[in-house]
Amino acid sequence: MLTLTELLNSSPVLPYIRECDFAVRMPWFMHERRLLDYLLIYIQEGTLRVTEEGVATDYQAGEFCLLQPGTLHTLEGLTHTITPFAHLDIFYHPQRKESFPTKAGQTDLTPYAHLLQPRINDLSGLHIPSNFKPRDLFRFRDTMLRMVECWNRHDPLNRLEAQSYATELIIMLLQDHAERSLNSAPSDTSLKWMTSYLHMHLSESLTLEEMASRANLSPSRFRTVFKQQFGQPPHQYLLQLRLRHACELLQQTEYPLHTIAEYCGFSDLHHFSKTFRKNICEAPGAYRKVRQQANLFK
Repeated sequence: MLTLTELLNSSPVLPYIRECDFAVRMPWFMHERRLLDYLLIYIQEGTLRVTEEGVATDYQAGEFCLLQPGTLHTLEGLTHTITPFAHLDIFYHPQRKESFPTKAGQTDLTPYAHLLQPRINDLSGLHIPSNFKPRDLFRFRDTMLRMVECWNRHDPLNRLEAQSYATELIIMLLQDHAERSLNSAPSDTSLKWMTSYLHMHLSESLTLEEMASRANLSPSRFRTVFKQQFGQPPHQYLLQLRLRHACELLQQTEYPLHTIAEYCGFSDLHHFSKTFRKNICEAPGAYRKVRQQANLFK
């Protein structure tokens, strides 16, 4: 059984809306079928009965239903209903334009097996019930309604915006049900991502505990693994990044020294000047003067 990480490595999450609409119906019934893609339904008004693999569930206004690929099901509006819905792929498929929303009576998907989306509930350690309840109900509802509205404007830009809303919905859905696996950092044998993280936070006062928490490791384990991979303790490596950035700013900009100190994560100008002189063997001002003069003669 695949894990979510293994699936994402082969089939990244890239939602693709196939059909999307506000469905306003009198009491109605759809005969059994199986899906190639996902069907997301919001029950805005009325009562919708969904029967999956012989088990019936009645959904009331304000509830959501997610039907996954391959599930045998019927749909029945027991009352007048308004049910905004979307047929969509969650995972990227190179032949996605060949897929389609199945019709009533289509239960044998063998001829279309190559178009079938992976089922989230077939992944190890991850299960999303059909009658899922979003953690942030109002945000999820509003995002879905905006998605349907944009899709029904039919022009390319609004269709693109609808796809972005679909991505937001899937992110919320996975975060609600796979928060631990999605938010955990890479394993302690792979800290290559940490360099980008440090570059993005040079101006912040990062503690060892914060860096270790981001890596999902204890401080002592993080320190050991980091030094093994980068040849320096974390704070020494971070200091070198800050000094390198300071050198770039001194050579290429006219920012005041106190601004450069702030941008590079030093507590104040005195701390910056003292640390710079100790490691670069020049005062920041002298370093800037010599380098900028040298650039004039190039």
